[in-house]
Amino acid sequence: MKILISENAEKELGGMEPSLRELFFRHMEKMLTTPPRRHMRFGMPFSVENVTRQARMVYHIEKETLYIIHCFKSHKEYEKWYKSFK
Repeated sequence: MKILISENAEKELGGMEPSLRELFFRHMEKMLTTPPRRHMRFGMPFSVENVTRQARMVYHIEKETLYIIHCFKSHKEYEKWYKSFK
């Protein structure tokens, strides 16, 4: 399986401190071996993964590719994005 990171996620990762960014990359590698855990509600075609207590990663798996859509460093940022779909 391969990983593709969207432009939005790249920008979000670029604005993070290096230690948090490293956690995201380690988590992406871990997700290649474990199946998706939590699918989002409201008919959204994404899944979400907790990276830390506050940080979230939104992704989509299609065939043999893991698409990283967004990487949020705080729950507040994630919640703002999530509520825009309701």
